[in-house]
Amino acid sequence: MSGGGSSGGSLRRYLLTRVALTLPMLLILLTLVFLLLRVAPGDPIRATLGDRLSTEEIEARSEALGFNDPILVQYGRYLGGVLTGDLGNPLTDRRTTLGVIADTFPATLELTLFAMMVAIGVGVLVGAVSGRLRDTPFDVGGRLFGVLIYAAPIFWLGVLAQLVFSLRLGWFPTGSRMTGFDAPRDITGLYVLDSILTLDGSALLASLHHLVLPGTTLGLVIGGIFVRLVRVNMLQTLRSDYVEAAHARGIGERSVLFRHAFKNALVPVVTIIGLQFALLLGGAILTERVFSWPGMGTAILRFLEARDYVGVQGIVTFFALVVVIVSLLIDLVNGLVDPRIRY
Repeated sequence: MSGGGSSGGSLRRYLLTRVALTLPMLLILLTLVFLLLRVAPGDPIRATLGDRLSTEEIEARSEALGFNDPILVQYGRYLGGVLTGDLGNPLTDRRTTLGVIADTFPATLELTLFAMMVAIGVGVLVGAVSGRLRDTPFDVGGRLFGVLIYAAPIFWLGVLAQLVFSLRLGWFPTGSRMTGFDAPRDITGLYVLDSILTLDGSALLASLHHLVLPGTTLGLVIGGIFVRLVRVNMLQTLRSDYVEAAHARGIGERSVLFRHAFKNALVPVVTIIGLQFALLLGGAILTERVFSWPGMGTAILRFLEARDYVGVQGIVTFFALVVVIVSLLIDLVNGLVDPRIRY
């Protein structure tokens, strides 16, 4: 009884500690976002609208937006806006930053989720089989695939995929999320999910047809990490005492592989999913540019090209919040499913 109570208390302390550590980490991220954009050369109003406004109008606009206030005042206003859900108003868009995010985040989320499924599916399958067939041609090929696909620049893979599967073979469109008349009725903004909810088979096929090429390209890059991770952990698990004991008790090979070795080799994958999700969001920016995908990556690049620092700051802040929240959720789930993780 005491052991169970101690275990429950340890888990509770771990969960509370992770939540507590999230707050200073989030504050550091928000501070870095604020400072990095403030030290960028040039006045944001003059850089964005300088050729269309007079000097007096630029000064008036800067004063109205608070860019002439002391840096600490601007920082306090920025943190207050984040707490209240106000991420500012871009200089080059009539929508608020939250409006831009609401319009573009579903496309980025759908691309990222599809890419994560590809990464986990390919990485876990190739890594597990490579670990089981150690030093065979498949293992050598699997390791080589993991290294090369992870090292390849995402934009180069995207262009190569377009040349082969779009222009030469004609299997997939070169870009865009979907032609307008094929889009399903908007419920969640996720075309695949909306197509299923509305039982729209043609929209489902069209959305998947546009999603496969950019999602697979992005997922394969992250899949290279999972290949190496799963393979190493599969090898370690196959050498463990409990696997040898299972063999000694006469348990079948398939049962030992799937119920013991494979299951335990996946624990580290769950641990790093949060980190890989952050990498996927970063990779989505370049992937969206290559495939003309109308997501947050496209929006932030448009703001960067226009030197719209308000829009950039708002979207980067949202990215930071999402990454922190996802990392926290992954850590909490990991603490619940893996009894070895305790403080």
